[in-house]
Amino acid sequence: MIESAARRLATELVNRRESINRELSRNGVRFGIYKDGEYHDRLFPYDPIPRIIESNEFDEMEAGLKQRVNALNAYLRDVYSDKKVIKDGIIPEEYVYTSAGYFPQVNGVTPPGGVFAHIAGEDLVQGQDGKWWVLEDNLRIPSGASYPLFARDIERRITPSLFRNVRVRDNRDYPRLLRQSMDFVSTDGIAVVLTPGRYNSAFFEHAYLAEKTGAALAFPEDLEVVDNKVYFLDYAGRKHRVGVVYRRLSDEYLDPFAFNPDSVIGVPGILSAYRSGNVAIVNAPGNGAADDKAIYYFVPNMIRYYLGEEPILHNAPTYMPMFDKDRKEVLDRLGELVIKDVAEAGGYGVVFGSSLDRSRREELAERIKAEPRRFIAQEVIQFKDIDVVDPETGQMSPRKCDLRAFVVTGKNTHAWYSGLTRYSSIPGQMIVNSSQGGGFKDTWVLAKETGVEHDYAPGSEVVRVLEQSRKHSLALVTASKADNLFWLGRYTERVFTTLSQFFPFYDRVMDTDVDAFRPFARALDLPEDFEDFDAFIHSFLYDEKNPDSVRSAIVYAFNNAVILRPELGSRSLQQVELAMSSIVEASEYGGTDADIFKHRDIADNMLAFWGGVENSPPVEPTLKSFIFVGKYLERLDLYTRFGYSVEELKAPLAKLGSYILPLNGLPVPQCFAEGLRWLVGQLPQRGYAELAEKLGMLLKDFDGRISTKDLKDLGMLNTMDMDAARL
Repeated sequence: MIESAARRLATELVNRRESINRELSRNGVRFGIYKDGEYHDRLFPYDPIPRIIESNEFDEMEAGLKQRVNALNAYLRDVYSDKKVIKDGIIPEEYVYTSAGYFPQVNGVTPPGGVFAHIAGEDLVQGQDGKWWVLEDNLRIPSGASYPLFARDIERRITPSLFRNVRVRDNRDYPRLLRQSMDFVSTDGIAVVLTPGRYNSAFFEHAYLAEKTGAALAFPEDLEVVDNKVYFLDYAGRKHRVGVVYRRLSDEYLDPFAFNPDSVIGVPGILSAYRSGNVAIVNAPGNGAADDKAIYYFVPNMIRYYLGEEPILHNAPTYMPMFDKDRKEVLDRLGELVIKDVAEAGGYGVVFGSSLDRSRREELAERIKAEPRRFIAQEVIQFKDIDVVDPETGQMSPRKCDLRAFVVTGKNTHAWYSGLTRYSSIPGQMIVNSSQGGGFKDTWVLAKETGVEHDYAPGSEVVRVLEQSRKHSLALVTASKADNLFWLGRYTERVFTTLSQFFPFYDRVMDTDVDAFRPFARALDLPEDFEDFDAFIHSFLYDEKNPDSVRSAIVYAFNNAVILRPELGSRSLQQVELAMSSIVEASEYGGTDADIFKHRDIADNMLAFWGGVENSPPVEPTLKSFIFVGKYLERLDLYTRFGYSVEELKAPLAKLGSYILPLNGLPVPQCFAEGLRWLVGQLPQRGYAELAEKLGMLLKDFDGRISTKDLKDLGMLNTMDMDAARL
């Protein structure tokens, strides 16, 4: 009864599809993919029809998920210590030691709290008969929880009556479960989310979970190991002890001293600190020993061996070519099975035998014979089709879907009352992985008819974002983020003021003064040798290759803003996202009158962004100072370029002074001093010697307080895809 009501009411979301997708877009809910060797940052396609799982169905799934993850944690503890599972003949040793995910570097290490897999992403499919099958265990850096978490928040606000009338279990406790797990294993110090870089495919999730859990978002260069302890370096070079690192980069790149010596995105020495018990790493290094596709074959036996229980959830029927009997089965039925390369992930290396012609099937058979350890084969499970709304036609279209269920382990093991339902981008396609262009749905887990919507564990409560956000203090601002805050202020101001100044010049051109744009260009040090005004408009407003264009300024603002989600909050950053979308859309229709008019919205976005930051209690006052010092330095620069009077400069000068005031006695980021020094040098030749003198006094106040930490080019800090190949 509840399920049928949910399905009826879920149709409301279909009618609100555009509104929901617009909200996802303005909040930057992205998932990057690598295609043809290039990184493409795109919005993660969302489908409004939720997957609905009845209460009793999920209860059974929950028991099976917890059982499976507990057994996998027991296996990891064993295989890196006593290795009883090998001695007792449960798993052949060649499968353990030849696994690409087995690292002898962590042999003999018991992680803090005894937990290896703090976050498990269990990939399941539902057959036509309704039975659930586990396809994969993801125990390294499983991604995807943030997307249904974020989508649900939007759904609740767009269709509040739906959630009042249908008892859907609340999914907002994921950040609490994650933070509880991190706190349980933490040694001594702060919690950080370690991201490999801005261009990682799941960077949105890294920043969002840092925001929600109150952890600091750290790049590799923000961490330093001294005396086998991990420290977080703030913008002034002060060290803050780190107790737990939620890492979002692969083992291979984690520590160049211990793993890949060529890694430029790792933290040198972090494994030594971990081995010494001085820091917890979530998930633990070496977890790949348990989620190898070949090890998957043995998980049911693990459950029986470690827990003394029969598996509740079942593997897809699987064959191991290493075993003579299984290899014969695989080779005889190659055209009926799905073959998986255990060295691949992200949906790559998966081959359906039925899709191969005779010659390619024979070629695959020879590879299996030559490298039987490299492959497994599975029966093809006919997924239960789930409807999605075709974005082109608006019609329902059946697609194959899987479910990534998340299990979080700390003091206890919890299955999250939600999950990431991924669907294929092409009708009939069996591979649904996000890395290959698929989309996602929300997953509704229904409460019992007599129950309540909020099925939390005893004594638990929802994470309150505002309270957690307050933890992002000045002490947790790094040198790179100090730069980001400053330049975010400068670029948002550049967008606002140049657009504001552009419109009067534009009007003069429209009034037949065709050369009126030339003094405008001259004031901004822009070229004046354009054939006509239309060419100038294209270059100044839309040309992404012109570093001085409005579009480039918005892109630069966005690139600085996107890594500041934990410090500033998602709501404030929406406005920069909206400006980005607006200028991209406007550039497609460049030159039309309506298009020019739309640029007023971009200027309004900048005003809304500043207002959001200024009036947001969770944003630490000194962080606001970093932004607004940049903003008013830029305003003084632009106003003096456009010949504003001394009287008109008093207000931005006073604002600059008021935002510098909270920094008295504190170290000053180098970018402050450099920006101020440059402007002081420019002002006399513009006829503002008196203003230069006043700003020079501010510059003297910075003497002896300037932080000079060298910064790395964050744009170069890329790494693997969300479910990237495991080499």
